[in-house]
Amino acid sequence: MLNSLRLRAIFYALICIIALFFLTPTLVKELPDFWKQKLPSDKIRLGLDLQGGMHLVLEVDTEKAIESMLERFSGNLRDTLMAQKIRFRNVERTGQTVSLELTNPADRVELGKIIHDIYQDYVIISSSPIGDGRERVFLGLKKSRVDEIKKMTVEQSLETIRNRIDQFGITEPEIIPQGDDRILIQLPGVTDANRAKSLIGKTALLEFKLVDDKNSLDEALRGNIPAGSVIAHGAARRGEVYLLKEKALLSGDALESARVEIGDRFGAPHVSMRFNSQGARDFERITGENVKKQLAIVLDGIVYSAPVIRDRIAGGQAIIEGSFTMEQARDLAIVLRAGALPAPVNILEERTVGPSLGQDSIRSGIWSCLASGLLIILFMAFYYRLSGMIANLALVLNIVMLLGFMAMIKATLTLPGIAGIILIIGIAVDANVLICERIREEMRIGKTPRAAVEAGYAKAFLTIFDTNITSFIVALFLFGFGAGPVKGFAVTLTIGIITSMFTSVYITRLVYDYILWNFKVEKLSI
Repeated sequence: MLNSLRLRAIFYALICIIALFFLTPTLVKELPDFWKQKLPSDKIRLGLDLQGGMHLVLEVDTEKAIESMLERFSGNLRDTLMAQKIRFRNVERTGQTVSLELTNPADRVELGKIIHDIYQDYVIISSSPIGDGRERVFLGLKKSRVDEIKKMTVEQSLETIRNRIDQFGITEPEIIPQGDDRILIQLPGVTDANRAKSLIGKTALLEFKLVDDKNSLDEALRGNIPAGSVIAHGAARRGEVYLLKEKALLSGDALESARVEIGDRFGAPHVSMRFNSQGARDFERITGENVKKQLAIVLDGIVYSAPVIRDRIAGGQAIIEGSFTMEQARDLAIVLRAGALPAPVNILEERTVGPSLGQDSIRSGIWSCLASGLLIILFMAFYYRLSGMIANLALVLNIVMLLGFMAMIKATLTLPGIAGIILIIGIAVDANVLICERIREEMRIGKTPRAAVEAGYAKAFLTIFDTNITSFIVALFLFGFGAGPVKGFAVTLTIGIITSMFTSVYITRLVYDYILWNFKVEKLSI
């Protein structure tokens, strides 16, 4: 019995020490240097409602993703029809359809074969004669493909935003889908709201396009934009305007990395880009074929620079220069590394929680826990005497272990989580009340203290276990399917049920066994 008692005491003490070890960084203001370097130093993470930060609801413009795909399809279809020597005119996208004119009605069958064999995701919606033997044909995406693209667009947007936020350095962000086309984002500790919104919402579509030097920019500005060209504005404040070839020779998909560097001449920051192996080969080919031409670097439709290609560029590297601050250059590198959003996002809802409000919530939560805990401690000590003090010891250890294990698994404490802690206090005390009452019943029928404790724990255990396991299952479902405040409540409830079961049943039993074994108690104070 003595050896068993010692082994249990060592094992239980080890668990309590581990919990206290991980809780120490939260309790101590300044940790020693050796602790910071060698040991875990993460404090309990606070949620948005306690730490302050940003709450955003974004809407992904999935219609734009469909339109972009149809735009690419119209260009590819034009090239295919020319390769197949099918005569056509005016291939253009209008809304979510692509239309073209066939000058020879016999080519209608050939067009159907091309759509069936090459572009299986598209269908011919309708056609109508327009005179002179010409026919206008309307094409669009299949309904199943439209739904698939919308779903993939939201998923890709969510993943891209998550990558950007991770590189931004925010701990424990909440990024989850809402409905079919919305994304909920919570960013604890964010103070620069404008920078965060710019980082999250920037489309970051990087393209390399040739400057159109064969047509007049002045004529294009008067409205005579030549076919296959577009007007783009420069990022600098001088108001440069460029006439660019519409077709992009290379896009941001070919990027492997992007980082901030300091320029040699004026010490201004710029973004250095490195392409992947295929991108490097394409970039070398593009620069080799267009020596002495201007190659514009376009980000989200804005020209950041348009240098003249002096020679073939090998090695797969390029830079984006501009009037950047270090912060702007760093943010640009982040969005380029994370990739472009597949569609624009719109901010539907924005809330900012100030840190002072969070401190008020923490203060109120702590006072609630202290007040409820103190009242319960006084009641247990008055009503159950020594047994009540044993229950109080278990209650204190329960809170220490709950917070310690939250710090260990890097769980986030929220305001609903504090409510969960208060609930756990009640659950833990309820278990001890049940044990004490069962021991009292056994002592009333004349059993010795040791026999009464043995029978009391045996009878109370199944009831405590059933109650806790049902609560634990509910907490798991809340954690798995809940979001925001519900999930914060479920975190503390899930961990708290485990720690309360351990302290209320096993820790208290160890104390009873120690007292009964060492002090030969004839009458138990209960």
